[in-house]
Amino acid sequence: METLANLESFVRSAESGGFSTAARRLGVTPAAVSRNVAMLERNLGVRLFHRSTRKLTLTEEGEHFLQAVQGNLDALQSAIAGIATDRGQPSGVLKISMSPTLGMSYILPLLPAFLEKYPLIRPDWQLDNRQVDLIAEGFDAAIGGGFELAQGVVARTLVPAHIIAVASPGYMSGRTPPTNPEGIASLDGIVMRATRTGRVRQWTMRNVHGEEMLATPAERIVLNDPAAMCQAALLGLGVTLIAVPDALPYLENGRLIRLVPQWYADAGPISIYYANRTLLPAKTRVFVDFIAEAVKRDRLPERFAGSLG
Repeated sequence: METLANLESFVRSAESGGFSTAARRLGVTPAAVSRNVAMLERNLGVRLFHRSTRKLTLTEEGEHFLQAVQGNLDALQSAIAGIATDRGQPSGVLKISMSPTLGMSYILPLLPAFLEKYPLIRPDWQLDNRQVDLIAEGFDAAIGGGFELAQGVVARTLVPAHIIAVASPGYMSGRTPPTNPEGIASLDGIVMRATRTGRVRQWTMRNVHGEEMLATPAERIVLNDPAAMCQAALLGLGVTLIAVPDALPYLENGRLIRLVPQWYADAGPISIYYANRTLLPAKTRVFVDFIAEAVKRDRLPERFAGSLG
């Protein structure tokens, strides 16, 4: 009878196309995955993979075996995860990716309550402004916006990602506030260069009446990080178009003010992303539910909304 470790090593290697990626997903070494697959092949008496220095591909027998066991393996893991949850014992390393500002300001403060409720879970959180590959990099979940939904990944919407125009009171002192987004063009702009495309991002703003207008501040300063853009605005260097979550603490304490407050741009939702399985591992499922409940309790969808009515 084959062990769960051998079967899981085979299925995850087939899904990801390599022992190293499968190892990151499983939290073991590539050597352990390779050893488990070799043991499975020896016990079955067939070769499941064609191996090369660059690629791992299924043999014909491997294709047939994957189709036979993949769904059953997910069901077995789901049963194990369900039993763990029923006993109140979700556990293990929880690897999560999120942006620094969102993580530091809104998610990390939830950690004490989460760990008090689930003390056997060990957070491994990476705060980084990049889109990760959940499957290939072995993340249990990611929180952010604009992710491309790779095969096997689903998204649960948390809050809107609305873009608003802000500046410091000092910068606006003596200047006439613009009456619409086109007026922003006369102000010094703190703009963002997208890491993936290398282009300066432009936004089309809208109001509640459905009118749309391009906002193009002069490119006075170009940065690639939202936190840096907020800091530059706080220093009185110009106006920046930034997501509400990044600016909200400074709007609430008066260090930044909102320009053209009836206008905003919609950058899509901020979501929590995780693997599409019949039943998630207990540690991932309780984290997803905990974050979704906390976001609703703290009224973040309403607080992050760019529309003022």
